[in-house]
Amino acid sequence: MTKEEIIEAIEKMSVLELSELVKALEEKFGVTATVPMAAMPMAGAAPQAAPQEEKTEFDVVLVGFDPAKKINVIKVVRETLNLGLKESKDVVEAAEKEPQKIKEALPKKDAEELKKKLEEAGAKVELK
Repeated sequence: MTKEEIIEAIEKMSVLELSELVKALEEKFGVTATVPMAAMPMAGAAPQAAPQEEKTEFDVVLVGFDPAKKINVIKVVRETLNLGLKESKDVVEAAEKEPQKIKEALPKKDAEELKKKLEEAGAKVELK
């Protein structure tokens, strides 16, 4: 019997007959046809080379602000960065053209607190 003949015979079998054939082959040769769950990719999931590490440090980036609340945003930036009024104003106004990092490598909790404080003042903020 050739390989093609065996494949043709298998194609004509019902699911129940195939299941019985697999069991018989496993018993005859002392093997298993199951794949360990760790080796089996999840359906629809993209394969990952390594598990992603949870990010622990974040940059607080000013991406814009409500023009009506500009002064409040400047005050928070001034207090946060310990800058003078003019320097703080320059940082806030520069955010109209391109995002400005306010603080770098903050722990998640501190970054979220600063983001909340800036947003309450009228800023648009992202954590990166």
